[in-house]
Amino acid sequence: MLDDWGTHTLNDRQRLDLLEIFEERYRRKSTLITAQLPVAAWHEMIGEATLADAILDRIVHNAHRITLEGDSMRKRKTPTLLTGGEITEINHP
Repeated sequence: MLDDWGTHTLNDRQRLDLLEIFEERYRRKSTLITAQLPVAAWHEMIGEATLADAILDRIVHNAHRITLEGDSMRKRKTPTLLTGGEITEINHP
């Protein structure tokens, strides 16, 4: 599972590692990817065009894409207080 995919651009080592992981898992294992970055922006985020093509080729083919819409669930929920008291700001000198 890759959570928050696309929050940072990738360096050369990360691109090669991902290609190896996706190559090994392609058509053998499931991979769950969560992202707020639209799929159309993944190529640019990965970087180097040839490796981006190879990585995305293994991700998007035979994929089941679920697109969620609406506000974040975090916005809707009332925060629960861990201490049971009010949240106060601590000022440090």
